[in-house]
Amino acid sequence: QLLDACQKSPTVRKLVVKSTSSVYVAGPKAPAMFTEEMEPKHAPTSGWAKDSVEVEAYVRGFARRRPDVGVTTLRFANFFGPRVQTPMTTYFSLPVIPVVLGFDARLQFIHEDDGLDALRRATVEDHPGTFNVAGDGVILVSQAARRVGRPVFPIASPFAFAVGATFRRLGLADFSPEQVRFLTYGRGIDTTRMRTEFGFVPQHTTPETFDAFVEAHNLNRLLPAERVENIEDQLLSLLTGKGGAGA
Repeated sequence: QLLDACQKSPTVRKLVVKSTSSVYVAGPKAPAMFTEEMEPKHAPTSGWAKDSVEVEAYVRGFARRRPDVGVTTLRFANFFGPRVQTPMTTYFSLPVIPVVLGFDARLQFIHEDDGLDALRRATVEDHPGTFNVAGDGVILVSQAARRVGRPVFPIASPFAFAVGATFRRLGLADFSPEQVRFLTYGRGIDTTRMRTEFGFVPQHTTPETFDAFVEAHNLNRLLPAERVENIEDQLLSLLTGKGGAGA
């Protein structure tokens, strides 16, 4: 409806779309770094990623019908920082972090302040096109877990989606199938176009962005061993079907 209204309005001259790097599906055959031209071999099947793919398709249709309107699409890495709350910040705030056995996903983040600055720049300046947006560098799930002072709980890959669904049902974390896949295989996005064509350089690297989140929430303190063991027992009960998870 919004795009339909924009299409009919003679005063609209610019459209800025906040999209997500989740349109690039994480998987075992995914490239090391996704560029903006790469089409995913398999489209997301649910959740925010699926919605974003559909929105981008509508936007491309709008751009064809209104070539006089400058359209900018920003595909952001996961937002992180002192104030933002997302499924990923919830995941790294868990007292014990479940990970898929044998995998150590590469993650990229964009600091919340850098993300807002990119949106501002796209709005007040003219940068038509599609751009990946992320801070420099990557961080592994294992490195992130050490930074928050949390132990990891390895889960065999056949059980990962079931555990994710259980966490969602219990309200512990929002582990959609896409989220579990992302935390298994990771995702890398190439930001060359962001720098060379957009002319935007985030002020915070991915590791610095994660550290800002850790510091703001005071997460780098070790938990009591008794609490960790209790939570691990609950996770084990989930996997073996011998009990439920409590708080």
